[in-house]
Amino acid sequence: MKQKIAFTTGALWLGLWFSLAAVAQVDSAASPAAVSVAAGPQLTFAEKSHDFGDIQQGDKVSYTFKFTNTGSQPLVISEVKTTCGCTATSWTKEPVAPGATGEVAATFNSAGKRSTQRKVIAIYSNAVKPLETVVLVTNVRLWRE
Repeated sequence: MKQKIAFTTGALWLGLWFSLAAVAQVDSAASPAAVSVAAGPQLTFAEKSHDFGDIQQGDKVSYTFKFTNTGSQPLVISEVKTTCGCTATSWTKEPVAPGATGEVAATFNSAGKRSTQRKVIAIYSNAVKPLETVVLVTNVRLWRE
């Protein structure tokens, strides 16, 4: 009985090993396609977050997120939304050719805010992944020390 269990266990492990080896071969065969340019537009940000550190309440701070179209077709940003009216945005409106760069600029107004602030900016486009987000972070202080 013990021999039968040992044989069955060994056969299962061997089968599992062959299955994993087959999956690894399929993944390695797919790797070159993953490295190549995406079919369609692709929005790739150089940085997806920016931390302003400490600022004084009432300060306005701005940051420009730079992106590249790493896809194979022109990229068009259709809309940019923020989590509150305290953040204003502007962005590259014209189509961004494959390999070209563009920008999403954001200005945070800290009037009436305090403590840690995390503002998410949603970017909608015709990219393969149609929604990307970037984040502004800051700590709003009531006075300077």
